[in-house]
Amino acid sequence: MKRFDGAGLTRRGFMVGTAMAATGVTAAPAIAQTLPEASGGVQRNISGFRAQKWQPYFSNLNNGAILVDTQTRALHYWSEDQSIFRVYPTSVPLSEELTRLGRTEVTQKVVGPTWRPTPSMKERNPEWPDVVGPGPDNPLGTHALYLSWQYYRIHGTHDTRKIGRPSSNGCVGLFNEDIQELFGYAKVGTQVLLI
Repeated sequence: MKRFDGAGLTRRGFMVGTAMAATGVTAAPAIAQTLPEASGGVQRNISGFRAQKWQPYFSNLNNGAILVDTQTRALHYWSEDQSIFRVYPTSVPLSEELTRLGRTEVTQKVVGPTWRPTPSMKERNPEWPDVVGPGPDNPLGTHALYLSWQYYRIHGTHDTRKIGRPSSNGCVGLFNEDIQELFGYAKVGTQVLLI
């Protein structure tokens, strides 16, 4: 599945263009591109989708490689033989204190993961349950890639509003359909780098 890179298209431009196409107006698509952007503290729910090359970040693609760019809120995946390259929008940690950067690897793959809050999460939110099994209330979504760092995961989410935003307590979240696809590509031992 090819991902749209969004180059040169704003949300406003997309909405105006879609509305114009739906009503049969086709003569003024350039207007959508010249509308002023919203100013102020508007936080957009979108990822940068800037394609990265793997060479600056990995010395090889043994077992495949995952690059998570916390600034552009995008996850890049390259297969070992370079036949597959994907970019997915992500959620990222809420704050720098919750963000861990550096190298790790996939240590376990779980379909229907069980979620348990970390001790620090329980300290901040004592009302949270101790365990949430698989299902629509599970914050880990449908699939999870466990990393060598304790408590850190790349996982799905049932709350799609979180994607493209700083919204997690440390993990990297993907749409459930995206983590399902990545889950099929990644394997135990896949290299992971968070920048």
